[in-house]
Amino acid sequence: MLTLVIDKVAWILLRDKRVLGTRSKGKDTFYLPGGKREPGESDVDTLVREIAEELSVLVDRESAVPVGVFEAQAHGHASGTIVRMSCYTASFSGNLAAANEIEELAWLTLADRDRVSPVDRIIFAHLHEKGLLE
Repeated sequence: MLTLVIDKVAWILLRDKRVLGTRSKGKDTFYLPGGKREPGESDVDTLVREIAEELSVLVDRESAVPVGVFEAQAHGHASGTIVRMSCYTASFSGNLAAANEIEELAWLTLADRDRVSPVDRIIFAHLHEKGLLE
């Protein structure tokens, strides 16, 4: 069986040991903000574009720092479909606001892990182990 890999880039924005999560319209699951790479885009290009589209802020590309690459079964996809999430921290300018398909923003903790996708659960555990997420 061929394994399908969904290549995504996510933004890890931490405040007071909480991480920013987004929920799309009509969905009940929160995801780390970010999205799929377009052809020819670098990780940072994807990060800047997706965050501008979803949250109406400008990510400072020079401040982007890799957190890690995480993989899990893709939420809402057929078994064997894997999401590979390249995660970055970065500073930004502007005011965070839900835009386009995003309906809600929330500051999440480890206790919220049942409300996020499988790959985000792995990332939450990683952040918690590093003392970055309560």
